Amino acid sequence: MEGAVPQLDTVQLDSHHGAREFLDEEAQLTRYRAVLDRMQSCTLDTAESRDFIHYRVQSL
Repeated sequence: MEGAVPQLDTVQLDSHHGAREFLDEEAQLTRYRAVLDRMQSCTLDTAESRDFIHYRVQSL
């Protein structure tokens, strides 16, 4: 998503029908980056993810 020249960044939105839309305007990219940042803030870190996966495997 991010390259050495931010003005050239592009997001390709896909669906089960294939590529549907490309986002390359700065306002679109800013909103998309904000969504990804919010999603990342909700994720587990590497160690927590590993522990969660081990816990789930043990409980099967």
